[in-house]
Amino acid sequence: MAFAVWFTGLPGSGKTVIASRAAAILRNKGIEVRVLQLDEVRKVLTPDPKYTDDERNIVYASLAYMAKLLTECGVNVFIDATANKRKYRNIARKLIPQFGEVYIHCPLRVCMEREAHRRAAFSPKGIYEKSTRAGANVPGVNVAYEEPINPIVVIDSDRMKPDMSASIASDAIISFFGDKTHEN
Repeated sequence: MAFAVWFTGLPGSGKTVIASRAAAILRNKGIEVRVLQLDEVRKVLTPDPKYTDDERNIVYASLAYMAKLLTECGVNVFIDATANKRKYRNIARKLIPQFGEVYIHCPLRVCMEREAHRRAAFSPKGIYEKSTRAGANVPGVNVAYEEPINPIVVIDSDRMKPDMSASIASDAIISFFGDKTHEN
């Protein structure tokens, strides 16, 4: 059975960079991984996103189900998504037997600085800038971000370079899943 790992953290914490580099490290070790990037998937599911709780329930459940289907086909998956509530990540935990979380921890002020200069292809722009608007729903600012209770590893992305973060994450994932990383 393949595994799924949810890379979670505030917007701008470094999830996308670290997940993609950790996937590359695993591929170099002969462990294939598919990265499901929420910002890319959201463009299909909600092309005009409102970021409401109802919308997030649907989007995160869809993402968890996609990961479930892929793992059932023997594809290891990294899920790259904030998922500010544990309940979103717990859907995947219930659906996928080999599941874990990597928590990309980063202070809000650093996330805000990074996000202001971000050039990622699928990421929405101005997330934190929009947090000042009436009815805003921005994790870590207007709505709570619920940290994972027992992640595989916590990466302090403000204290180390992305390559080191990815190396630590990939080593922790291999250690956590053991021999299962080579079963696909």
